[in-house]
Amino acid sequence: MSFVRPEVAAALTRYQGVLIAGGVLALGAWWVLLGNGVMGLVGGLTLLAGACLMIAAVQRLRFDAGRGGPGIVQIDEAAIGYFGPLTGGVVAMSELSALRLDRTGSPVHWVLSQPGQDDVMIPVTAAGAEGLLGPFASLPGMRTEHLLSELRKTGGGDVLIWERGTGDTARITHHAPH
Repeated sequence: MSFVRPEVAAALTRYQGVLIAGGVLALGAWWVLLGNGVMGLVGGLTLLAGACLMIAAVQRLRFDAGRGGPGIVQIDEAAIGYFGPLTGGVVAMSELSALRLDRTGSPVHWVLSQPGQDDVMIPVTAAGAEGLLGPFASLPGMRTEHLLSELRKTGGGDVLIWERGTGDTARITHHAPH
C-alpha cells in the first residue's frame, strides 16, 4: 500500500534528477552563505556540481518523449539493441554511420544505420528509449542541443541528425519507408 498517489509518484520519478540537482544547489548556496574560508570554497564547488547536474537533468527531461511505445531498448556500453513486436536489431556504436529522426510514423522513430545492415528503427516512446541520450551525445561531433531541438519539433519528414565523418548536421531528407 502506498500513501502517494500514482500520478504524484510518476511526477516525482520523472523530475527526480531536477529535484536532486536543486537539493545540491541549495546545499551549496547554504554553505557559501554560512561558511567562509574552506567551507565557502566547498560550497562554491557544490554549487558548480549542482549546476552541472541541473543541466544534465533538464537535458534528460527534454529528451524523454514519453512511455508506452512498442518494444524495449537495451543499451550496452558498446551497442544499442531494440527488441520490438515486429522488428529489432543491434547496432554497435563503433559501426553507427548515421542517426536520423523519422517523424513520418506514429510514434516518431530514431533510425540507426550501419553499413551492410538493415536500419534499426526505435520508437522514441519505447521502454528504455530515454537512456539513448548518453550514447547519442557521445557521438563525435554531436551537438546535444541540436538533437534535443529536432526531437521537439513537429511536422513530418526524416531528419538527418548525425552522420559519421561529417559531425552534426541538420538536413531534412526524404527516404523511402522501411
